[in-house]
Order: sequence, then C-alpha cells, then structure tokens
Amino acid sequence: MKQQAIHRKKRVFVLTGGGTGGHIYPALAIARGLAERFPGSTIHYVGGKRGLENTIVPREGIPLTTVHCRGLERSVSWQNLAALGDTARGLAESLWFLRRIKADAVIGTGGFVAFPVVMAATLLGIPALIHEQNAFPGVTNRLLAPRVASVMLTFPEAEQRLKAKKTVVTGLPIRPAIVAAKRDEGRRFFGLPESAQVLLAVGGSRGAKRLNEAMVSLSRRWAGDERLHILHVTGEVNYQETLAQLEASGINMDKCGNIRVMPYLDRMDYGLAACDLCVGRAGAAFISEVTVRGLPSILIPYPYAAENHQEANARSLAAAGAARVIVDRELDGQRLHDTIQELMEQPAQLAAMAEAARGAGRPEALAMIVDEVSRVVMSRM
Repeated sequence: MKQQAIHRKKRVFVLTGGGTGGHIYPALAIARGLAERFPGSTIHYVGGKRGLENTIVPREGIPLTTVHCRGLERSVSWQNLAALGDTARGLAESLWFLRRIKADAVIGTGGFVAFPVVMAATLLGIPALIHEQNAFPGVTNRLLAPRVASVMLTFPEAEQRLKAKKTVVTGLPIRPAIVAAKRDEGRRFFGLPESAQVLLAVGGSRGAKRLNEAMVSLSRRWAGDERLHILHVTGEVNYQETLAQLEASGINMDKCGNIRVMPYLDRMDYGLAACDLCVGRAGAAFISEVTVRGLPSILIPYPYAAENHQEANARSLAAAGAARVIVDRELDGQRLHDTIQELMEQPAQLAAMAEAARGAGRPEALAMIVDEVSRVVMSRM
C-alpha cells in the first residue's frame, strides 16, 4: 500500500543543473521520466541567470525559476568574492523558493546553479539526489555528494572521487529515438549501400578544429572509394572552413559519392544506426549514445574540458575494450587514418569492441534514475 500511495499523491519535484547542455539535457530527461512515473505531479526547473537553460528549458514547457550563481576562479581574485556573494544570494533565493512550493525532492545534475539549490534542499530536510555524468566529477557534485541522500553515476570510476553516503551506477539517460532507430532505416535515410562500411565523425556543436582537419586528410585518401562511406558532422563553427579545405584538397563534393559533410545532424539517431565505427569527442552524452547502440569508437577528448574529465570518460571506455583513444595534441590525418584502417581491416576486433560497448551501455538508465528518486522519497514517508 505504501508503494501505491507514493504514486497516487501529486508530488512536487525540482530539477536543477545548468550552464551547458551536458547538465541540462539529463535533467530534462529525468523530468520527463518523473512526469510519467508520477502522473499529475508538478515539476519545476531551477537554473542560473545566464546559462543555456534560459533558452532550452522553456521550450520543453517546464516552469523555469532562476537564482544567482557564479563559479569560482582557480586562483585568488576579487571575482571569487563576487562569486561567493552570488552563491550566498542564490542559496537564500533557493531556500525561499523550495519552502514556497513545498518540494518533495530535488535532483541536481551539476553546474554552478546546482550548488545553492541542492544545498538549500539539504538544509530544509528535503530529499536531495545528484547525478554525475562524468568519470571525473565536477566541483559542484564533489561538494554536494556527502550531503545528499544518493549520488547516481554514469561511470563507476566516479565513486572513487566522491565522499558519498550512497552511490548507484545508473548510466546517463538518452533519447528513446537513439535506442529505437534501426540500421536499415539509417542507411535509407542517408542513401547508403548496405554492403559499405560507414564511418560517422562528429565534431560537436561547437566544432573540433583539429578533428575536422584530420578528417579532411582522411577524406582525401578515401574520396571516391565506395568501400568506405563517410558521414562528417563538422559543427556550425568549422563547416565553411572544412568545405574550403576539402575543395583545396581537390575533392569535388558534388561528384564525390562516398563523403557527406554536414554542419549539424538533427537525426543523430539515424547517423548512429547507420554506421559501423564512430569518431568523436568524449562527452558523457556521446559516449552513452555510442554504448547503447553498441558501436566501436575512436575518441578524441576535448583537451580543455574542466579537470580533463573527457579524457577520464574516454579512458574508462577504452579500459572496457570498447574504444581507442587519441589525445587531441597527438591527432593528425595520418594517425586517424592508420587507426581507422587497422580497425576496418579487422572485423573480429571491431565486433569485440562493439560487444564491449554494448556491455557498457545502459538503455535502462532513466528507469533506474526514477527508481532511485522513488526510493529516496518513499524512505522519508
């Protein structure tokens, strides 16, 4: 009866996380999962005053409240005094907001804004949980971990770097379309022959200049060779520059039938479904999508990610046998070509990497996260 009662009551949940899509999109996925599990409940999103959440969250139809927050500089500075002042102000705003709406639980996904909001919940005795996307946890989650009821992890290695009361490895929630897309659908979408090997290279929304340059060199070697079809997503920032480099290399994109270059791919589900091998950065979301699809990958971690967390993510997947890692400073066209050539010529190795990726994937991540939120909330009844 107790389990039934928790689902009948209309509850109030607060999601918080901001600054980048890596914090926002998992929070939105959790919000959708909670809405399905607890029909009729109210969901609020608390973000920062200046983060991307101000653009992304309203599009999802979730009420957005903003509070003050600011990250600390890595060195002693006057800006840090201002940051502490903003954080204190954000904590007061969060205390007032959580009291007013009578929140039943607060779930943080990282970013500076999560600190005052989740901290306020712990001070008020409201059940609080956090989700850590990366193998190397961010500062906010490292500070909050000892105070919250549960820390949900994408990578098991993160537990070693957190002083948490309880951890559970859930994985990172991803879009259902990524899981559902079929290989033949992806091939038809891009007009790719079934017999060809397909490489998907993703530079990311902001681009990856070194990766894109290496892909130009690779494309020059494979242009016109129908054995390998290349889907190259450059990112908006580097798109025109990459096209110019391809043209300067003597590649006529109108006549080259095995290479497609795009600034952005809004059907990433079809791109992942169609390919045999992926090349990309090592953000938690991309890794989660690749592993759920069971795809071998070559990962080039973004070298300027906070505390180099992308390399930690990539090394985790490589240790599982699912990926090869090339650090950004060592990447060039020759190194990328040799690695791809080696893997494409060894079907057994690719198959083993694919199996390892599948084993690391967690398609049930969202359900596990919602289960953990339910457990924490019910334990307080």
